[in-house]
Amino acid sequence: MQTTAAEKIFVKGNEAVAMAAIEAGCRCYFGYPITPQSDIPEYLSRELPGRGGEFIQAESEIGAINMLLGASAAGTRAMTSSSGPGISLKQEGISYMAGSELPGVIVDIMRAGPGLGGIDASQADYWQATRGGGHGGYRIIVLAPASVQEMYDLTMLAFDLSDIYRMPAMVLADSVVGQMKESVTPNPRPQVALPAKEWVVRGRSEGEPQNVVKSLYLGDGEMEAFHWKMQARYQELADNECRWEEAQTSDAELIVTAFGSTARIAKTAVAMAREAGMKVGLMRPITLFPFPRKTFASLSERCKLFLDIELSTGQMIDDVRLSVARDADVAFYGRPPGAGSLPTPEELFEQIKKNYRVRPEQSRI
Repeated sequence: MQTTAAEKIFVKGNEAVAMAAIEAGCRCYFGYPITPQSDIPEYLSRELPGRGGEFIQAESEIGAINMLLGASAAGTRAMTSSSGPGISLKQEGISYMAGSELPGVIVDIMRAGPGLGGIDASQADYWQATRGGGHGGYRIIVLAPASVQEMYDLTMLAFDLSDIYRMPAMVLADSVVGQMKESVTPNPRPQVALPAKEWVVRGRSEGEPQNVVKSLYLGDGEMEAFHWKMQARYQELADNECRWEEAQTSDAELIVTAFGSTARIAKTAVAMAREAGMKVGLMRPITLFPFPRKTFASLSERCKLFLDIELSTGQMIDDVRLSVARDADVAFYGRPPGAGSLPTPEELFEQIKKNYRVRPEQSRI
């Protein structure tokens, strides 16, 4: 699909991911069908070959992630996508990519679980995504879009951050954002200074040593040094790449926090609370790893009451509680998959009213 930079188009969130991948220079896609992300491989199977790329429907999710590892080791921008059960199967390969310091983009359009679960919207892959998911104590970049435009923009960003920091990056959304349609401006890829891929696998040639990719470190102290190197990179990410959205937090006596599709609903509930005279704000993390801890800590120096809302029984709440000041209270409201429907703004407004209270020291101001 050819578009101009200023042209708005009406597409699904999943299609926006696929469009952005092509614009970002992705030339290899490896995947396997699973609802609710199958629009991504469907789009790329049609469009990627015509742009000089390769589309392969792998025999399994395990095959797909290892193809991604191979393409990345060869220096190619590459991507895979799946949903919860498929992402689980990919975890060993993601661990090997992290251990080999290889970039690559993984898209998880979350569905209900555990096990096979169902196709209802869910945010219960948060722990799996933000804690690495596989063995070995690594982390990956995790970006959480809340709109179809962000599905496009954050996919493009994922490719750049993955190359800059030499680690896998995940776009984490749910079936609400993946399946809904909105107007999108498919902007061209921004000019970003990317490091040269001097590490790309190559054989020996005159004047150049052989390059290999490995995650096996057997020398004395090598593995320990590698782990501290990874930790330094994660700190660099936290210092430079945290992203979030704040709304009406400057005077808030309660701050609602949510990510992805839930944050869209929560934003309407916050507006309803404001109309009712309650000082309520919204804090939406966009990077789930690195989590915007410093921002939460800063907000909690003044506002001591937070309400975490998720499409799960509570996972991001762990990071919120670890980030805010010790004297801050963090309440929770969750809707696990299979509850029958998404929460409405009115439902979330009721939770705001239930948890809203003015601290005594604030009431005297």
